[in-house]
Amino acid sequence: MKSKQFYQHVIHTFGPLYNADSRILILGSIPSPASREVGFYYGHPRNRFWPMLAELFAVPLPESIEEKKALVLSHGLALWDAIEECDIIGASDSSVKNVVPTVIPTLLAETKVERILCNGALSKKIYDKYQLEGTGISAQQMPSTSPANAAWSLERLVEEWGKALR
Repeated sequence: MKSKQFYQHVIHTFGPLYNADSRILILGSIPSPASREVGFYYGHPRNRFWPMLAELFAVPLPESIEEKKALVLSHGLALWDAIEECDIIGASDSSVKNVVPTVIPTLLAETKVERILCNGALSKKIYDKYQLEGTGISAQQMPSTSPANAAWSLERLVEEWGKALR
């Protein structure tokens, strides 16, 4: 019998990843419990984000956080999330409420970001609601790399994300 899950107030525990050369911001929603546990983006072992990037850029799959940071930064990317804090049940995007958004203009002022890609529907919804007006950059919704998005194979993700990242 599955136990009932309850809302938990979650605060983002690690900052954005970017440098002055970042040109594309990839925006998630909020770190999953697995990501919060490891202290870095896309920490769930079944999330296809890192395998997708490795395939797209024809590099070995990064294992350590340092290798993941190097992969992102060496390709002009930046990572962050649309939500700074919220109430959520587990990792369920559909349960998110009481959102406090991140403040994106500061990151934009320190980078060359001209495109924003949202990893999934929730990040796009939050970005459009709270952050679009302050940034003036329309974001593109991408298919989620989450294991919950089983309809998209790794091959399809690579194809679709590849169009936006090249």
